[in-house]
Amino acid sequence: LCSPSSPTHLCSPNQSAALFQFKTHFSINQTASKDCEYSYPKAKTTSWKKDTDCCLWDGVSCDNITGKVISLDLSCSCLSGTFPSNTTFFLLSSLQRLDLSFNDFRKSKISSNFGRFPSLTHLNLSYSWFSGPVPHEISYLSNLVSLHLSHRRITDLIRFQAPGPILKLEKSAVNGIVRNLTKVREIYLDGIDMSSIDPNSFVNLSYSLTSLSLFGCHLRGKLPDNIFKLPNIEYLSLDENSKLTGQFPKSNWSSPLVILSASDTSLSGELPESFGDLKSLAGLALLSSNFSGSIPRSLGNLTQLELLFLSYNYFSGKIPSSLTNLAKLGLLSLQWNQLEGSLPDTPNAFPNLRFLDLSNNLLSGTTPSWLYTIPLLLLNLGNNQFIGHISEFQNRLLSLNMLVLKNNRFRGPIPSSISKLVNLTFLDLSSNKLNGTISLDMFSKLHSLQYLDLSSNTLSLSSNNSVTYVLRNLEHVNLSSNIFNELPRFLQGSKNLSVLDFSNNRIRGRLSKFPWKDIELLNLRSNFIEGDLPELPPNIRFLSVSNNSLTGTLSGICNAKFIEILDLSHNDFNEVIPQCIGSFSQSLSSLNLKMNKLHGAIPSTFAKGCAMKNLNLNSNRLEGPLKPSITTCKDLQILDVGNNMINDSFPHWIEALSELQVLVLRSNKFHGPITAPTSPRSLLKLRIVDLSCNNFFGPLPTGYIKNFKGMINILDDGKGVRYMGERNYSYDYSVAIAVKGFEIELIKILTIFTSIDLSSNNFEGQIPRDIGELSSLRGLNLSHNNLVGHIPSSLRNMTRLEWLDLSSNKLSGQIPTGLLDLTFLSSFNVSYNQLVGPIPKGKQFSTFENGSYHGNEGLCGVPLSRGCNNNVLGQPPPAPWMNSQEDDGSKLEFGWKVVAIGYGFGFILGAAIGCACLRTGKPKWFMTLFEARRRRR
Repeated sequence: LCSPSSPTHLCSPNQSAALFQFKTHFSINQTASKDCEYSYPKAKTTSWKKDTDCCLWDGVSCDNITGKVISLDLSCSCLSGTFPSNTTFFLLSSLQRLDLSFNDFRKSKISSNFGRFPSLTHLNLSYSWFSGPVPHEISYLSNLVSLHLSHRRITDLIRFQAPGPILKLEKSAVNGIVRNLTKVREIYLDGIDMSSIDPNSFVNLSYSLTSLSLFGCHLRGKLPDNIFKLPNIEYLSLDENSKLTGQFPKSNWSSPLVILSASDTSLSGELPESFGDLKSLAGLALLSSNFSGSIPRSLGNLTQLELLFLSYNYFSGKIPSSLTNLAKLGLLSLQWNQLEGSLPDTPNAFPNLRFLDLSNNLLSGTTPSWLYTIPLLLLNLGNNQFIGHISEFQNRLLSLNMLVLKNNRFRGPIPSSISKLVNLTFLDLSSNKLNGTISLDMFSKLHSLQYLDLSSNTLSLSSNNSVTYVLRNLEHVNLSSNIFNELPRFLQGSKNLSVLDFSNNRIRGRLSKFPWKDIELLNLRSNFIEGDLPELPPNIRFLSVSNNSLTGTLSGICNAKFIEILDLSHNDFNEVIPQCIGSFSQSLSSLNLKMNKLHGAIPSTFAKGCAMKNLNLNSNRLEGPLKPSITTCKDLQILDVGNNMINDSFPHWIEALSELQVLVLRSNKFHGPITAPTSPRSLLKLRIVDLSCNNFFGPLPTGYIKNFKGMINILDDGKGVRYMGERNYSYDYSVAIAVKGFEIELIKILTIFTSIDLSSNNFEGQIPRDIGELSSLRGLNLSHNNLVGHIPSSLRNMTRLEWLDLSSNKLSGQIPTGLLDLTFLSSFNVSYNQLVGPIPKGKQFSTFENGSYHGNEGLCGVPLSRGCNNNVLGQPPPAPWMNSQEDDGSKLEFGWKVVAIGYGFGFILGAAIGCACLRTGKPKWFMTLFEARRRRR
């Protein structure tokens, strides 16, 4: 006997055969459903056996009376293969529910035969990698209540940076859906390309609609108000449509709305007070759009609100005190706006708040007491202007997992009650005015701590002697820019430590063996460490111990096979550079050994595939020729071997370095002529060239100058100020060059900075006219050579030139009046030449003093005392240029002063670069142009 609920008829053979044939089109692949959201992947069709009742097959449901298949749920079924466009599957004409989501149909087209299910109420083809146009026949399914065609989710967008397979919805299909699907309640079209659809197409959507999701559909144009006024809409998502514009309506909202998400759009304007009428609203997400104005007070009326995301917009004014009454609010995210003023100080505020992020605003004042009493899991107030002491943490904060108060104006000691926050994994109090001595007991119970940043304060450390605990989960520690005099002992047992930054402190003594075998970034620069460098950990990728007093050999670096950034500059290493440098050159991106006492030859072991971008060996005692093995480093951007004893001719092989931007050979023993380049395409990106203080002779290297395309028409790309360096490590490249006759160190190199220094050689002949084509050149120094002829009038085209030094040559003729067009020029020196005639009048030339023109008896006019009307021309004295290679430049009489403020903006780059370390004995007025950088030796 059968129970009343048992089916009267078995599955018909035709339907069973149709399903079984459908099964054969696909293989089973677990990865096809790896992103399944709702259940574990299960290969349902493996239970389908011939000669068994298909109504009992996994995923199949039948009508109890007729035995016809009415529901097929193959979601997350690990199906992989091409979906057939015409198959007996489409003969299941009684289907009411069909779910094929979370499979992999390999970019198959959605067949028009999906429109042949007249009884279908639920259709879900989401996330199964269909492609091509959605057939308009979908709109024939007039009984549909739920339509899910979503194509890509946020995780897919991240994983597939390329667009991948594209599913498109054309105008005819949209019009059909709007016109025919009058019963539909749910429409999910996430990730479908709807770039050709006018948002006004959605004006007449079914009034029965409760859910509409259009995430990442490439919608563009103005969104109509009506979409917010659908009478039954509860869920509305418009996220990730960056070209979608419009504003929210000021009245007549759909009152049932529960979730409204419109992040990453171009919606704009103020939020209307009518938002307060959405009494059912539980979630509001408006991140990363163009909203502005004040946050409406009426949001405090949304008593059901649990999630509020308004971050990354342009909201201003104060945070309304009415928000503190939202008893159900669990998450409040207002970061990256322009909010100001103090936080509301309301008793019993936000009783159930778990996540609070107010970072990157203009908030100020002291923090209210409620902030330390609510049961937060995350508190981020970073990058504001809060003042006062950090209050003691109360017991309700014991669940706090993340605390970020960085870059404010908090002062005083770190509260001792921080030791109660035993669940803390992330602690950042950096860049404040915190002071006092840290008791190491403070951290003894924070066993979950993974990230610790107390940098840029004035904190010191109590003695390590009594420390016995270990923070085993610690991975990232930044204690830089404080006044610590030793490394905390508890760090020695932190075996998982991958980042340790202790730079700019007062650590003294010697380094023992590094205890962290898995550490990847270690920064100990600018301390008082001495002695030998220990053997480096095998997995280290970044090491800086610059600006210390380390001595001995560099053999300890040979264990670091994966090193990417190695900065040992400004120490007292006094041995040869080890040959092992070449063995890990395939990973090494930046090598900085400048300002040591290294001697011997530069290694010639750079391997094929060398990844070096920055090679800085400036100011050592290196000698011998410069070896062409460096050309294996095809991505090299900076080659700085200045201030050594290298004896070689000009290294023409650098033409193979197509990415080279900075070349410094100054103050060596390079000699001979610089002949023409072998290719008109060589060194096209070079923009900083310093060959000064060598013994090059012959004509100026006109052939190379013609190739310097990197100094022509450098345009602002709208991305703001950028520096050369490794952005992954926030590491800036530096270079030592001469600016206005003084050697400085650019601790950051602007990507638009350009200069040429060929001074103090024995170049002869005329200045080539082609040099005037370098329109973006900032500085040019050809002084102390044997150049003759006139100053080319083409120099007037170098419209960004800020300093020009042609002194101590044999130039003749007049100073071209076209130089008046160089409105950025703030430093000009043509002293000790054979120039004649009037000095150009006006503009920035009115700021240059007598020293710029000394030694030219034929010149007249302001600022000289010789007026041109009474001028008696005579033979000029010989030019005192430097020929001795032994002279270090200290005896040169440059005969000019730098004018800090010229006619125009005059040396505007000086402030932007933020450079500079002056060598001993240079004029102190230079400090007004450059920030002095203390060098610890």
